[in-house]
Amino acid sequence: MEKFNVIIIGAGAAGMFCAATAGQAGSRVLLIDNGKKPGRKILMSGGGRCNFTNLYVEPAAYLSQNPHFCKSALARYTQWDFIDCVNQHGIAWHEKTLGQLFCDDSAQQIVNMLVAECDKGHVTQWLRREVLSITKDDAGFTLLLNGETVQAEKLVIATGGLSMPGLGATPFGYKVAEQFNLNVLPTRAGLVPFTLHKPLLEQLQVLSGVSVPSVIQAENGVSFRENLLFTHRGLSGPAVLQLSSYWQPGEFVIVNLLPDTDLNVFIDQQRAAHPNQSLKNTLSMLLPKRLVECLQLLQQIPELALKQLNQRQQKELVDNLQAWRVQPNGTEGYRTAEVTLGGIDTDELSSRTMEAKKVPGLYFIGEVMDVSGWLGGYNFQWAWSSAWACAQALVNIKQQ
Repeated sequence: MEKFNVIIIGAGAAGMFCAATAGQAGSRVLLIDNGKKPGRKILMSGGGRCNFTNLYVEPAAYLSQNPHFCKSALARYTQWDFIDCVNQHGIAWHEKTLGQLFCDDSAQQIVNMLVAECDKGHVTQWLRREVLSITKDDAGFTLLLNGETVQAEKLVIATGGLSMPGLGATPFGYKVAEQFNLNVLPTRAGLVPFTLHKPLLEQLQVLSGVSVPSVIQAENGVSFRENLLFTHRGLSGPAVLQLSSYWQPGEFVIVNLLPDTDLNVFIDQQRAAHPNQSLKNTLSMLLPKRLVECLQLLQQIPELALKQLNQRQQKELVDNLQAWRVQPNGTEGYRTAEVTLGGIDTDELSSRTMEAKKVPGLYFIGEVMDVSGWLGGYNFQWAWSSAWACAQALVNIKQQ
């Protein structure tokens, strides 16, 4: 039976980075994954260019039952630290909107970097391995795999959440937590498109592919200002994905389709200059014509000339366009979700080391725990920061 200082289950962003960091500090590390190759979710991220961090990472951009939990790790390994690592590997990158950093070339560069860092730390990597059982005794953890048995003093779970099951996502990490009597909070899909009820869905399907700048607000007051995308299933785009993490089933969302316009002033000016112009043509100066026509069919926009629009109708129009109340039917679920909300209760873990308080030597990092970031590189930064914090603890324990 082969023995290691540390076994890490899950060769995603958090698992690979933790393995590389601990390995380079002198730990003998085994990294296990059930897939054919490491970093599968990394390769899919950011449209294949990997949105690997964000310039504006801060604890307020993370959802957790304990909003303070993420602070220590994020402060100790920052976005600037990871950017330094990317720069050292000569990976060219660029900033898109709102501080989002992407590879100029391909997400494969980030995977290659992590593999190289693991190689530098002499990490043993076993792919296509399924963990059949885990037992713990005074010597540490014994894992029965499909083919061999391995042992380590420390065990790190970096298996992610339930999002994107097509990339191999499973509830494995939650089952390990439950095996060791750790609390697991209910999970649900986050950063995910909304689906809509009929008949609204059928009426809006003609807009599939239309994108507009917007501000979308949840009933709890949280709002995001980014693009809204109409799809054949409902609503998507960055604003919707962000808000989905704060939305609860049954709630309405409030959509402002013209966040940069004082619509009353605009209509008054246009009425004075062009009283016979139709309201439809007037609004088509501000919004895509297809959207205006669709909203007219939905009776959100009256079929009138500007001079016919009375004050009551104008107020209703402004409300319809700048405070449009939509009740989603649900979300597209884990299949298209970018993250899983909920997971291992952070009260069970040390925020400094990621170690389970009740199970010495057992650690959880990355998405498997109840910490989820905004869209835009925040979840990758949590992977790097939680992995780094864990690796420091693994190495310090080893050297004592």
